Amino acid sequence: MTAYTATTDILERLIAFPTVSAESNLALVDYSEGLLNAAGFTTQRIPDPVQAKSGLVARIGPVGAGGVLLSAHSDVVPVCGQAWARPPFQMTRADGRLYGRGSTDMKGFLASMLSLAQRVDAAALAAPLMMVISYDEEIGCQGIRKMMPALERLNWAPDLCIVGEPTMMRPATGHKGKAALRATCHGVAGHSALAPSYVNALHLAADFITALRDIQADYQASGHRDAAYDVPYSTVHAGTVQGGTALNIVADSAVITFELRHLPEDTLEQFQTRLACAADRICAPYRARHSEVRIEIETTNTYPGLEIAPDHPAVQRAARLAGADDLTADDPAKVAFGTEAGFLAALDIPTIVCGPGSMAGQGHKADEYLDLAQLGLCDAMMDRLHADLACPSTGR
Repeated sequence: MTAYTATTDILERLIAFPTVSAESNLALVDYSEGLLNAAGFTTQRIPDPVQAKSGLVARIGPVGAGGVLLSAHSDVVPVCGQAWARPPFQMTRADGRLYGRGSTDMKGFLASMLSLAQRVDAAALAAPLMMVISYDEEIGCQGIRKMMPALERLNWAPDLCIVGEPTMMRPATGHKGKAALRATCHGVAGHSALAPSYVNALHLAADFITALRDIQADYQASGHRDAAYDVPYSTVHAGTVQGGTALNIVADSAVITFELRHLPEDTLEQFQTRLACAADRICAPYRARHSEVRIEIETTNTYPGLEIAPDHPAVQRAARLAGADDLTADDPAKVAFGTEAGFLAALDIPTIVCGPGSMAGQGHKADEYLDLAQLGLCDAMMDRLHADLACPSTGR
């Protein structure tokens, strides 16, 4: 499949906007809104209440329920600390690939969305086409969370939502939910020569990480399972540990950041209960002499998982649009990474994940690229979608 020249031109412009999550996305929103307005879409910005960032929604076609919603995020992960052989914010074409930060995750899909907008004839549509462009997805889906009240007020009721994260153009019906957490371990400081007289917060942290590993082992050995995932059980991961000020001082504070990626059956509430029990068990031996010893646990961010039945009509429609006619209800695909799909599904919109490129192969890596053939397959999906939404009398 060959991508439209308009699509690759748009992708080149999108990559040139350095929309890492720490920076503004407003220049990209200006550009996208200009394209959509020129194509006849009605647009609305959903500004961030604090930052110089904004989401954008757009709609074209008849009023009423039905239609299709396309969703993409505008932010990308940083390039700092990565050894790029090519300029990350300048698209480079080589060997059938389009290189640049965000080419796969997920400006390729966004470019295909905006290219489709240039081809849509509003008068030919029997059902509406809607688009959502979000921000701050890469830092825990924080932008879409802030956009949700405005999205609810739109009262859109599409029959299908496609979130265009990279899946090699195979519709995915689910991903795990995620919670990010922080444990602050409070010990008792003192001179290291008398270390046993005090309580080392780093030791509390080590014991707490051991407890996390025990919970992980339990999930793996006897927890719920879903064979559609590469890792079929819920996972617990400790990301950072910070604590202590000097070698000769018993640390009085240590902080662990960690996460849970969970199947629907393994709820966050159950995990939090297990954490509280573990923290109490770790601190109990010290409290008779040091009542201030404790481990404080807080949940800093969450996003919902996605779960849609493989035999849902929306899944079968998405498979047809994507050209994945071999996808069956007995062969569901689910992705290991999180997306914004769970938020949109919470609006009672049948939602799947499907987009060009491979997250495992190219996402978040130096010299990120998108195969031109994958972008061509995405453009072909957009053409099928356009025909699907058209009035029968137009013959489109």
